Amino acid sequence: MKKIVNLSLISLLFVSVMTTSCSDDDNKTIATDAAAPVLISPQDGTAIVLDPDLQSNPALTLVWNHGDYTVPTEINYNIEMAVAGTDFATVISAGTTTNRVFTMTVAELNGKALEAGLTPYELGSLDVRIAASLGTNNAMPMTSNSIKIDITPYTTESPKLYLRGNFTAASGYGPNWGDNTTPPFIQAAAYGETAFEGYIYFNDAAPEVKFIPNAVDFTGDYADADASGTSGILAQEGETNIKVPAAGYYRVEADTDALTYKLTATEWGVIGNATPGGWDNSTPMTYNAETKKWTITVALTAQAAPDNGWKFRANNAWDINMGDVTVNSTSGELSYGGQNIGVAEAGTYVITLDLSNPRAYTYTIVKQ
Repeated sequence: MKKIVNLSLISLLFVSVMTTSCSDDDNKTIATDAAAPVLISPQDGTAIVLDPDLQSNPALTLVWNHGDYTVPTEINYNIEMAVAGTDFATVISAGTTTNRVFTMTVAELNGKALEAGLTPYELGSLDVRIAASLGTNNAMPMTSNSIKIDITPYTTESPKLYLRGNFTAASGYGPNWGDNTTPPFIQAAAYGETAFEGYIYFNDAAPEVKFIPNAVDFTGDYADADASGTSGILAQEGETNIKVPAAGYYRVEADTDALTYKLTATEWGVIGNATPGGWDNSTPMTYNAETKKWTITVALTAQAAPDNGWKFRANNAWDINMGDVTVNSTSGELSYGGQNIGVAEAGTYVITLDLSNPRAYTYTIVKQ
């Protein structure tokens, strides 16, 4: 396509070019005809499986020919992506450059694939093209040919089930029901898993709740399959609000594959031969609704882990107990049935248990 340029401008540019060395940047070009850039690498249909363990590695390198303009100026190149077959109806910018080579890391390409709407761990496709323009005003825009890239993206996020109900306002989680844009949630262990878990405080005499797989609306919500609201069976059609037995601090479990749920009221304490109650009785902790943590100030004796020491348990029983993830450590990371926590020096300690982050349970212990 011919471009018509003001003759006075051409004259000035001609003088400028005559005084410019042949060693100028390749991107400064003059051509009689304006030709769009041509994307030459990779090949159309290239398949890429993205690995979360290699996030900083190169994943995609694009190479293209010049966009030839009738004006001797540096060319801006914008890398554009869109879901394959959509004719770039929704364009995602992957980056800009004045070079003719552009490399994306695994993490960068994965981010753009997810932004485009591709599903983690499923094969999807993006169309890629190069948009060229001149100057800060992006004048004389042109686009290259497009190629299709087949991508299998990943996610490092575990799925969540959000809880909405009549209890959130009184429990410190924000407004009740649909007015809540940041509801509390329970979480699966990894992407693709359907067993969810977490700890929720219900500060209401008759709490009612639904599980929702998003934090935006009630799309895909789960509740009780029975009119009683207490069956432990989940349903998405004809469901009834789940009725929590009473106010309290609950371990909440749900499985969207098995369509089951379980609510276990918990009172937490410390147990062990370093504690006042020994291994027979838990010393109770106190829940703080503002910090969403359990705390205790307690006198501990010196005890060496892993055979001795202390740990956390619920309801003065061993059904639910937590210890450190590492032997002979006070790392602050907890796991169910974990290691005893040793005490190097006898004294009074403030111990804090934080179960507010599903599947990332932690503790602190500070000598007074």
